[in-house]
Amino acid sequence: MVNNTHDFDPKKAAEQRKAELKDITEKLEKGVQDVYSSEQYQDLLNTMAKFPHYSVNNNILIMMQKPDATLVQSYTGWKKMGRFVKKGEKGIRILAPAPFKLEKEQDKVDESGKVVLDKDGEAVKEKIEINMTAFKPVSTFDVSQTEGEPLPQIGVDELTGNIEGYQTLFEAIKSASPIPIAFEDIKSGAKGYFHVEENRIALNNGMSEIQNVKTAIHEMAHAKLHNSEAQKNNKQSKNSKEVEAESVAYTVCQHYGIDTSDYSFAYVATWSQGKELPELKESLNIIRNAASELITKIDEKVQEITAEKAPVEQVKEFGHLKLSEPFKPEAMEADKPIMIVDARTKTPEKESVVKQLKKEKTKAAKPKKTKTASKKKEEVAI
Repeated sequence: MVNNTHDFDPKKAAEQRKAELKDITEKLEKGVQDVYSSEQYQDLLNTMAKFPHYSVNNNILIMMQKPDATLVQSYTGWKKMGRFVKKGEKGIRILAPAPFKLEKEQDKVDESGKVVLDKDGEAVKEKIEINMTAFKPVSTFDVSQTEGEPLPQIGVDELTGNIEGYQTLFEAIKSASPIPIAFEDIKSGAKGYFHVEENRIALNNGMSEIQNVKTAIHEMAHAKLHNSEAQKNNKQSKNSKEVEAESVAYTVCQHYGIDTSDYSFAYVATWSQGKELPELKESLNIIRNAASELITKIDEKVQEITAEKAPVEQVKEFGHLKLSEPFKPEAMEADKPIMIVDARTKTPEKESVVKQLKKEKTKAAKPKKTKTASKKKEEVAI
């Protein structure tokens, strides 16, 4: 297929893309807000209130030791929640505050701030206690390292279903990714993770096509927005990072007609600080820009892959005739039929990537025709 680019208006296309992403992110915002009115969310809030809020430094320590960690709690903390650490599990070491009191002697002062003197004119001394904070290493454990009472959840635990043109789309996603993507058995049960130090993305084996695509884009968003270089002067909270990554994944998937709302709305709500969605609203421009860039790259890769599978003919002009490569005039035999093509015929309009993906699936599903003994006509496009 030859694409017709004469009628393509880049400015109009950019405006359409901008409007599309705005509509999608507004739908995301409303969907997440609806989650807050559900009964399941109140149960989740009651449970999440029992988890400690770790500092940025501790979040970095957790990420370095166990990149796929989701919910981290101390041994005793899990015990209070009816869950117990599995035998042989290695703790995630973080720094916990260790407050202590220090006794100090100083001059005594009166209400006006003046030093109190004794009968000899010497400053009266007094001992005071100062509250100090030190830090000590302690062990914590991810929920995947525990077993026992189930935790409440909202939404679905995993997306199911297949995608039209999955092989082409997923190949394009992998090619568009800034870092390598590979499947592995993630023991924690996480769907995937972005390893900051090793600069790679891991996806869990055995997931559905929809979950593979959604998770891959989620981790690509992390790799794009939250790599060590990007975070050098901008240490975001884990909540903010997760809201951005899942919002980008939802937006890109929606563009390709993949509905992840059952999973994404609940995920974003879980990582948001409240009904006002501060993380989401503050990051809307970042989310839209990142989604737009990923869509553009994935679209380009889909076009390349599709072109490789069905190569476009390279055309050369000979006077008023167009000859398709590798046609050679001197090699043409007089008794072979010639197919005449009017060079003025309008080339087909450019197909959307979604339509191309559907075509890929249709082609893959068609049974291959067996060769017959009858002689076929050879055609030379001119």
